[in-house]
Amino acid sequence: MRARRLRPALTLLGTLTTAATLALGTAGPAIAAERPVPLRHTATAHGLTPDLTPVTELLAQRLLLADKVAAAKYGTDTPIDDPEREARILDDVRARAAGLGLDPDAVAAVFRDQIEANKLVQRGLYARWDANPGERPTERPDLAKEVRPALDRITTQLLAALDDTERVRTLPSCGPRLVTAAGWSAYTHRLDGLHLKGLGRALPSVCAAP
Repeated sequence: MRARRLRPALTLLGTLTTAATLALGTAGPAIAAERPVPLRHTATAHGLTPDLTPVTELLAQRLLLADKVAAAKYGTDTPIDDPEREARILDDVRARAAGLGLDPDAVAAVFRDQIEANKLVQRGLYARWDANPGERPTERPDLAKEVRPALDRITTQLLAALDDTERVRTLPSCGPRLVTAAGWSAYTHRLDGLHLKGLGRALPSVCAAP
């Protein structure tokens, strides 16, 4: 039922992100470490609904880290899919969600979407690098010391953002609000087509069933 209600909103997201792509031209995504002006204040200044921007900001940041994950794994024996690590992450967020008074399964669904979105971007980058050797990364980030600690920090922040937005995420207007926030985050982070697709994959479970 939730996916059915959110489908029109995701269609609208496609429209918004297409507009963002046209506005940005062929520019690639911003580097994850390059923090924009905080979206809560910027969105408000532009008359946009700010309620869910703390969530979509973190989704975009996490998605951009997929580039570093892919660069760390590409050309090695480390697979994109890591079921054991994924299961540990989901078990951890379930436990932490319960401590915050949130529905553990609903929160785990949000994080499952983030994992799948991240893998979608990784696969897209692999295909791009296979087809265009000149675009392959020239440096290999340290997955254990650099990338995963950054992902862990975003996990903590996202749990807090889900807690702060719990009421908004149960409203019938959550879908349109989410799309507005996601469109703004996509524009702010200059997401390209692949990352826009990943952002769309990251959204379905954010709005909670009433």
